[in-house]
Amino acid sequence: METVSENCAFGGVQGVYRHASASTGTNMVFSVFVPPHEAGARLPVVWYLSGLTCTHANVTEKGEFRAICAELGLIFVAPDTSPRGEGVADDPEGAYDFGLGAGFYVDATEAPFAAHYQMWSYVTEELPALIAAQFPADMARQSIMGHSMGGHGALTIGLTLADRFRAVSAFAPIVAPSQVPWGQKALGGYLGADRAAWRKHDAVALIEDGARVEALLVDQGGADAFLEKELRPDLLRAACAAAGIDLTLNLREGYDHSYYFISTFMEAHLRWHGERLGIPPRAGEFNRVTCLC
Repeated sequence: METVSENCAFGGVQGVYRHASASTGTNMVFSVFVPPHEAGARLPVVWYLSGLTCTHANVTEKGEFRAICAELGLIFVAPDTSPRGEGVADDPEGAYDFGLGAGFYVDATEAPFAAHYQMWSYVTEELPALIAAQFPADMARQSIMGHSMGGHGALTIGLTLADRFRAVSAFAPIVAPSQVPWGQKALGGYLGADRAAWRKHDAVALIEDGARVEALLVDQGGADAFLEKELRPDLLRAACAAAGIDLTLNLREGYDHSYYFISTFMEAHLRWHGERLGIPPRAGEFNRVTCLC
């Protein structure tokens, strides 16, 4: 693992790192915030999956998560959204919603994408093993969240690996990719025409097929330009109601799809995660424990 950069923030360290991924066959870059903590402590981990066109940098630079992570003692991990580099296939028309920056957190089976687009394995297996080995992470206490395409990833991964993640939340997620243009293009391109293969990467379909978590938290901007065509939170509400899943779905009037929206409600989400990870609030804690920088 190569250190790209490390900066002191709120008494902790915001790092960006690069490693050669066996899953994708490429170099992958990710960011990790490690809050201040006592020597030998093991800290819970929150995974954040980003949306279309994003890298690790979007939430790292604009997510405004570090103060609350320092207070609660949360490690915050942000992977990239796709493999990148020479020889990595992209959308043949250069569209933003498929290919580079748009891995949809699946293991592709269709050529030419299967060679590198193994993002499910990367996010659920390879990167967690690296985090466990290189950082003071308590892998028995993990939660997951994401935005848009990353919200789709957080929901599907959280529902599939419900025993691993104590909390699952999302900002403006693609809840039913099988039923919307973004998802139909991506799932068809990566997984092929058999829609049965799509269901394990569709949160609504997973719930219909029996996947369960105790609770979900979703925030959605009411002025989001993608709300009605691509996001469809109404479908998630109906699926959760039928399955008895406790869904908190907040429609935030006036907010759009951007990081102005995400950063506004990031603290609320992380406090919700903290409660489920068994962490009491520790206001100002980064001033009282050992700083890392």
